[in-house]
This record gives sequence, structure tokens and C-alpha cells, in this order.
Amino acid sequence: MDPSSQSHSSFSLPDTMPVMVLGDCYLFPGCLLPLFIFEERYRLMLAHALKTDRMFCIGTRVKNDDGGYDLLPVSTAGLIRACKKQEDGTSHVMLQGVKRIRFDSWQQEKPFVIANVKPLDTIIETEADYINELKDRSLDLLPDATACAGESMRNLRAALLKIDCPEMVCDILSYHFVRRSAAQRSLLMESSLEKRYDILLSELERSQEDG
Repeated sequence: MDPSSQSHSSFSLPDTMPVMVLGDCYLFPGCLLPLFIFEERYRLMLAHALKTDRMFCIGTRVKNDDGGYDLLPVSTAGLIRACKKQEDGTSHVMLQGVKRIRFDSWQQEKPFVIANVKPLDTIIETEADYINELKDRSLDLLPDATACAGESMRNLRAALLKIDCPEMVCDILSYHFVRRSAAQRSLLMESSLEKRYDILLSELERSQEDG
């Protein structure tokens, strides 16, 4: 998490973006995803991204009703914050989510996928005070610092309290504390911030009951 990162709406996105296809992997804006790049196609993808705008996204592969796989139409544009190439050609990458996007069409499929993308704007249907109330309720439902990572949890809570953007707080909590794939999928694809918080609160309450 990087509380000092830009707000979700202020980042300028390219019209096209390389796609790294992974199963059940969900990156949210404002969050960091460590990746190990070893397949040849993704080595080429990484080289392309580093030479252009340092961006690519995760294409989440999910099972469909026919027993095959579909690609979610929504993803998060990712910015390469760090990249360390090894002597064997593999690379360790830290990808930071910056904004939700929707796949519009496919510009290229080989040697790696490039999608035409459009930003997916967040809809806020209620008053700011109510959204902030939902944010506070979510923070109150975080695991007790004495029952888990202790200092790390206290630091995370303190950092989140300093973030003025309720959307970013929702995304960071969704990324770090929601474990069910179906809920992560819904949180990523939902445009309404109020509905995202409804899902998040339900999942945090579920975790408290299970814990």
C-alpha cells in the first residue's frame, strides 16, 4: 500500500495496455502486487512495457459454466514501480494498481496480449458523509491488532486513517482483507462505491464471525 500515491481519478491512462493473464488474481487500485516474470511471452511483455509507459494489467482468468475459462472484462491498470532482472532473464516486478479499466477490444494476441482499454469510472450515489461513515465502519471491523500482526496492523490502520479518499480505502481493504474469490471479483467489477462498501462490510463481518 502507498498512501502517498495519486488518487484513482488523477492518473492518465494509455489507450492500449499489455495483459498478463493469471488465474484468480485480483489487483486493486492503490495496492502493490509482487510478480515473478519467467515465461518468454511475459518477458517480452515486460520489455515492451518498460520501453513504453511502464504499464500493464492483470487479466483475471475465471472458470465458466461450460468447464472452460473466461477473462474478466474489468481489470486494474498497473504501473511498474520496481523491476529487477536476474542473470537467467527472469524478473521480479512490483506492480502498483492505479485505476480500474475495462477491456474494449483486443489489439494483439501474440506473442503477448495487448488490449484496447477504457477507464472505468466510479459512481458515487450518496452523500459524502454517508460514504465516510461506511469507511469508518469498515476500519472498525479490521482484525484486532492484538490477535494478528500487532505492530503491522496498527501501522496499517494508522495509514488508512490518514487517507482522505474513501474509494482508495475501500480498495486497499478489499485487497488485503477479502479472501473469497467471488467477493474479490464483485468488488473489482462493481462501479458503485456504496455497493463496494456493502460487499466489503459483509466480508469483514463474515471474517469476524469465522475468526
